[in-house]
Amino acid sequence: MTSPTGSSQIRMRFRTVHGHRRAFRMAGKGRAILLIHGIGDSSDTWRDVMPGLARSYRVIAPDLLGHGASDKPRADYSLAAYANGMRDLLGVLGIERVTLVGHSLGGAVAMQFAYQFPERCERLVLVGTGGISRQVTPLLRAATLPGAGLLLTALRMPTMRAQVGLAVKALQFLDTGLGVDAPDLLRVVDALPDGISRNAFIRTLRAVVDWRGQVGTMLDRCYLAQGMPTMLVWGGRDQVVPSTHAGLGHVAMPGSRLEIFEDAGHFPFRTDPRRFETVLRDFIATTEPAQYSAEQWRRMLRTRKTTVRAPAPDTDRVTRTA
Repeated sequence: MTSPTGSSQIRMRFRTVHGHRRAFRMAGKGRAILLIHGIGDSSDTWRDVMPGLARSYRVIAPDLLGHGASDKPRADYSLAAYANGMRDLLGVLGIERVTLVGHSLGGAVAMQFAYQFPERCERLVLVGTGGISRQVTPLLRAATLPGAGLLLTALRMPTMRAQVGLAVKALQFLDTGLGVDAPDLLRVVDALPDGISRNAFIRTLRAVVDWRGQVGTMLDRCYLAQGMPTMLVWGGRDQVVPSTHAGLGHVAMPGSRLEIFEDAGHFPFRTDPRRFETVLRDFIATTEPAQYSAEQWRRMLRTRKTTVRAPAPDTDRVTRTA
């Protein structure tokens, strides 16, 4: 599958890393942007923003291991393992540093990557990200319980699907927050066509969520983001990861920028791709890539303190767009 982007084309590519096939889409030239999708999703989720971005940047959108067209082995699906996988894929491609853009689970992977490999991260963009607070939609908590695989299978049955479709229409008619995201959530379910895919999804989910909510957060390490240009993008009607998490992350990361898409849900880059592209371009244009200092990193770890500095232009602001 290809999409025109000027002189470039976006197509699915494959590389084998540690014996497992990794799928990814890549196009464009220039400074690199790594787009990391959420749980159960794939690189196809970025299809509406990749062509525009590829006109100015080298854009890489991988299918995480266990997702999309990548292999789905019985393997480690923790955040640390995913961050390692992103580093190794970039190594295979010969890309040293990137601006990280992560959605939902992908945002948690992006934060983990920046924590493990700060020298390889230029900027951090977190979209409806996990990993900020424990709270998460009851639907995801329920999916970690025994029998979740059978429920995912049942959702694909024609009779059940018809009933779910009626429920979605009702939610949309009532203009509920969940109704905004329901089509994309069903799209994710449809992307799990067989038992292998569903098992990989459940293993990934159980690595980060249990019946009480998200297993861990990055709030205790957010002080390490000092000096890392960071932007949070959230849908004001997000029911999967509530927008209250956006405020928590914004406060925990001094100097960060917060963009709220008031009418969007959990997928603001799909609800309004042109606005998302504009915001991302502006963020990159108005910030300088982070400069990693091993000495500063050691000092922050020892003292848990950051150096007070004036915010960079266009940071530490909140923008709300309908």
